[in-house]
Amino acid sequence: MTDAPNPLNCPECDNLLKTEKELKKGLLIECSACGTENEIISLDPLLLSPLEEEK
Repeated sequence: MTDAPNPLNCPECDNLLKTEKELKKGLLIECSACGTENEIISLDPLLLSPLEEEK
């Protein structure tokens, strides 16, 4: 679980995301509910963006 002041919620399904890693820009966090990989794109404010799969 993170010590972040803001909860990390998946932008796709709104599931609470958990990580043991230090939050930093570029960190990838996979949602355990829907499987979407999310990238931290900003720390202040804390923003996540789902990664687009290359086809």
